[in-house]
Amino acid sequence: MRPYEGYVYAYPHKTAYRPLDPRPLLKDVWAGERAGALYVHIPFCEMRCGFCNLFTRTGAPEDLVAAYLDALERQAGAVRDALEASASTAFSTAAFGGGTPTYLSARELSRLFDLTERTMDVDLTSIPLSVETSPATATPDRLAVLAERGTSRISIGVQSFVDAEARAAVRPQRRAEVDAALDAIRASGIATLNIDLIYGIDGQTPDTWQYSLDTALSWKPEELYLYPLYVRPLTGLGKQGRAWDDQRLELYRAGRDHLLAAGYEQVSMRMFRLPGSGTSTEYCCQTDGMVGLGCGARSYTSTLHYSFEYAVGVRHVRSIIDDYLRRADFDMANVGFTLSPGEQRRRHLIQSLLQADGLSRDVYRARFGGDVLDDFPLERFDDWLVVEPSVIRLTAEGLAHSDAIGPALFSPEVRQLMDGYAAC
Repeated sequence: MRPYEGYVYAYPHKTAYRPLDPRPLLKDVWAGERAGALYVHIPFCEMRCGFCNLFTRTGAPEDLVAAYLDALERQAGAVRDALEASASTAFSTAAFGGGTPTYLSARELSRLFDLTERTMDVDLTSIPLSVETSPATATPDRLAVLAERGTSRISIGVQSFVDAEARAAVRPQRRAEVDAALDAIRASGIATLNIDLIYGIDGQTPDTWQYSLDTALSWKPEELYLYPLYVRPLTGLGKQGRAWDDQRLELYRAGRDHLLAAGYEQVSMRMFRLPGSGTSTEYCCQTDGMVGLGCGARSYTSTLHYSFEYAVGVRHVRSIIDDYLRRADFDMANVGFTLSPGEQRRRHLIQSLLQADGLSRDVYRARFGGDVLDDFPLERFDDWLVVEPSVIRLTAEGLAHSDAIGPALFSPEVRQLMDGYAAC
C-alpha cells in the first residue's frame, strides 16, 4: 500500500459533493443540531504556491474585498436566522481560514471581526479563535488587530526555511521576511503559534530538513504541522509533471523523531504539540456540527455536509466568487452530500482512527449501538493497529501511513463520486 494516497482532513471530501435537488432550507438542515464550530473563509492570497489546491484567488483589489465582506455579512445574517430557528448556537470554537485571512488590511480585518461578532452574535474573545497567515501578511498592524480581538492561535505556512527549497515549491519568499513575520507574531502576544513545514520538496535532503525543523524550534512554537508535498492536478507543480520524492517517508520519520525528542507530543500524523499548550474546548468534530461562512467554506451537520461549488482552476474560482457576490439565496444549502447511517459510522471511524488517541469503542457503541469491529472489520490493518477493550489506535508506523489508511476506508459510493468529479 502506497503511504501517500491522500490527505483526509474531512470525510467525505468536497469532490464527493453534488448539487442538492431540491435545495433544503438551512432552518430544516440545522433542526435539532449543535453548531459547535464557526469557520469563516477568506478566498484571497497574495500568491498561489505551486503545491496549493485550495479554493483561492490572488491579487484581489480593494473593491473586490469590500464586496466580498458585504456578501459575507448577508450570508451570516441568513445563516444566523436559520440557526436561531432550529439549532444550538453556542459556538465552542472559531477559525478564520482561506486563502489567507491576513491578505485583508488591518482595517478590513477589523470589519471582518465586527460583522462576524455582530451578525453571528458571538464573542470571539470568549472562545478559542485560530487565524491563518503568511510571511508576507503577518505584519504588526494586522497582528495587532488579531491580538486585540481575541485571537488565541495563529498558524503560518513557512514550508521551508531554505530559500532554494521555497522556490522549488513555487513559493517565492525571502528568509528575512519569514524571520520578521515570526518575530512579529511572538511580539504580538498571541498565545499559540503553529508553524507549517513541508517535506518532500525537490532538492530537500535530511540535513536541510533538520535545519528547517531546528530553525522552527528556535521560535518555540506551541504547535508544528509536518505536511508531505503532494503533487496534485491543476497546481503549479502538478502541471510540471514531477514525480514524488522517494524519501518522503524517511523525512517524515526523521521529523517525527526529532520533534518527539524535543519534547513535543504527536496528535496525528501531521500535528505535533507541546504538552500543556493545547486549548480545550467542548467541540468534537465527530459529533458536533460546523457552520461555514464564505464561498469556499463547507458546513456540516450529523446528516448533511454542504458548501458552494468547488474549484481550483483560476477561471472557475473567479467565476464562483463572482457568483457568491451576487447571491441572495443564502438561506438554502446548494451542493453537498447526505450521510446515511453507514456513512455516519464510517466518518466517525476515520476521524477518530487517524488521531493518535484513537477511537473509543465505548463512545462509538454509545452513539451507534454496536462495536466498531462488527461494523468495520479492520484485519487488513492489523500490523498498524493496537486493539484494546476500550480503544483502537494506530501504532507509530500506522500513523505514518495515515494517508493510505484513511483513503482505504472510504466507502465505494464516496470513491465513485470523487472519481467522477470533473476537476476544474
